[in-house]
Amino acid sequence: MPKTLLEQLRAMTTVVADTGDIEAIEKVKPQDATTNPSLITAAAQMPQYQSIVDGVLLDAHKQLGEGASDKDVANLAFKHLAIEFGKRILQIIPGRVSTEVDARLSYDTEGTIKTAREIISLYEKAGISRERILIKIASTWEGIRAAEQLEKEGIHCNLTLLFGLHQAIACAEAGVTLISPFVGRILDWYKKNTGKDYKGAEDPGVQSVTRIYNYFKKFGYKTQVMGASFRNTGEIIELAGCDLLTISPQLLHELDSTQGELPRKLDPEKAKAADIQKIPMDKATFDKMHAEDKMASDKLSEGIEGFSKALENLEQLLAKRLAEIESRQTVSAD
Repeated sequence: MPKTLLEQLRAMTTVVADTGDIEAIEKVKPQDATTNPSLITAAAQMPQYQSIVDGVLLDAHKQLGEGASDKDVANLAFKHLAIEFGKRILQIIPGRVSTEVDARLSYDTEGTIKTAREIISLYEKAGISRERILIKIASTWEGIRAAEQLEKEGIHCNLTLLFGLHQAIACAEAGVTLISPFVGRILDWYKKNTGKDYKGAEDPGVQSVTRIYNYFKKFGYKTQVMGASFRNTGEIIELAGCDLLTISPQLLHELDSTQGELPRKLDPEKAKAADIQKIPMDKATFDKMHAEDKMASDKLSEGIEGFSKALENLEQLLAKRLAEIESRQTVSAD
């Protein structure tokens, strides 16, 4: 029987599920899983996960005491909620889960380090080894410096919101475990700014990840490349052979229900033979390249803003949910 595109992809690339939906992860059986504030917010609103949300809220309320405001409880609860979803996901998958640091700390190196240590500590208290966790941090210069320190402590990092080669090189030189260049968001920017549509290898997001992958393999960096944020299966097909790809359940299902040949597009041996110039990276070079790359600077600030807004929405959702629980408890006490 002919193999599906997903079966062939798994033979050359580690497939990761990009979702906070535990049921969807059970269906697609990925090696790893990634979450972000938007995905956790979406999952937290699904009826089947209300017991998880309620449990986290009540624990946070107990921890802070009776005098705590709903807002303070919600603020503590959202940190624990991502970890609670992460713990459940790790019961299903054999590999690692990525859990994100508060996006509002994206330009705060010390704040990012402190939060990352807290996340790891909460997982370890639950009996989960730090080897199974990737801390997601935005690819700002400050975030990359935080990741460099965390990696020295044996805390593995996944640098996200990555759009430009300068961000990727800085991450590789900092020795981070993994980077997540955003294919679909790059495509979105070019479509909006040029009015053109792009297909296959012409897709600027595909070209960006291909360039980063080839650069890393050419110069022997250990940092792995995980293409993320896909808009269609065509982008995934063009990146077959990438170290990892994190894919939504919907696109995983499309790949699993499609048969046909899937040739390898990214190959470390070909990359080693490629004519690529090395770019020495320091803060001045990073800042200059970032300022010159309008797409990367636009999408990084927009991504941080979007994830920060998702966190605020989640906090509001949790505060509302807590008020409902308290109201029910008051009624039953009466």
